[in-house]
Amino acid sequence: MSATVTVAPAEEQINYDINLPYVRVAGEAYEGTKYPQYLPTWDPVWFEPLRPFDYQDPALRVKDKTKPNLLQGGSKVTHIQPFLGSIVEGVQLSQLNDDAKDELALLISERKVVVFPDQDLVDAGPERQDKFMRYFGKPNYQPVSGTVRGHPSFHIIHRDGNKEEIGRFLEQRTTTTLWHQDVSYEIQPPGYVMLGLLQGPEVGGDTIFAATDAAYRRLSPTFRSFLDGLRAVHSSSMMIAHARVNGGLVRKDPVQTVHPLIRVHPVTGEKCLFLNGEFITKLQGLKEPETKVLLDFLLNHVITGHDFQARVRWRPRTIVLFDNRSTIHSAVVDYLDEEYGAMPRHIFRLCAMSEKPIPASDR
Repeated sequence: MSATVTVAPAEEQINYDINLPYVRVAGEAYEGTKYPQYLPTWDPVWFEPLRPFDYQDPALRVKDKTKPNLLQGGSKVTHIQPFLGSIVEGVQLSQLNDDAKDELALLISERKVVVFPDQDLVDAGPERQDKFMRYFGKPNYQPVSGTVRGHPSFHIIHRDGNKEEIGRFLEQRTTTTLWHQDVSYEIQPPGYVMLGLLQGPEVGGDTIFAATDAAYRRLSPTFRSFLDGLRAVHSSSMMIAHARVNGGLVRKDPVQTVHPLIRVHPVTGEKCLFLNGEFITKLQGLKEPETKVLLDFLLNHVITGHDFQARVRWRPRTIVLFDNRSTIHSAVVDYLDEEYGAMPRHIFRLCAMSEKPIPASDR
């Protein structure tokens, strides 16, 4: 079994995103992981553009807000921050019935980031994990990144060594963080997202989340009124170009979509910044320097807003479910070794595509 892809010479590579999995997996990686089935593969499969589809958020079906099917006796909920992030113990995701899954969607909408330690679903295999997430929305098929063979809805994040790649990246950047919302360029971006840790460093490799509804509320009424009417162009063209220059496999043409800069969450009714440090190319109606100044301000506002952020610390067999509509996040690549590069870190991601973003200007 081989996952080797021809890569362009280093001098031809362009700087993009250190959080994307690199395209080569050495033979040693197969010997050093407990989950070789989840090592990234690049099968030549082509995907057509996502078509519009009807979406009903499962959280809207919940009648009893106390969530009696999800939070039964023996479960424990501990908040990470007062208004953002919770750790739920005593619940196995693999055992949830449909009523409990609806309540889970509501909990994620309310708390935005929900951490489930020690989940047997991690060991249940990709088919079970894929089926679980399909309950919450259509699957997203990855255009460039490594996936699980036969399961292209998986996005695999795998780092082990690759010192030269990290060195090239940090020659141009001062930090490895990249604040973004997943797959925002699609016509109906993800609502609910699952991350599952297969292997990670003993310390480091956390993921940071910020609440975009709280970030929006902190702005002045005058400024919010201006932002409410803006629309942003989201494009996957840079990601596609990066993959092609580096000899990676591309499974989908670039996608460009116009979305509201401020969206309304369908469950909570809150207005949220729909912001991205990765995929937004322009703001309609603004000139290029104006776009840059505004996006830089908003991103800096989110990045420095530690009072509406939560930091998730990973442990093996942990699953994190988060709301992609009301959060922005970044991985933290701090698990580096001076001699070998990155320590092993192995995560899978599954996205459930949801509604077309609701513009704040419609409310």
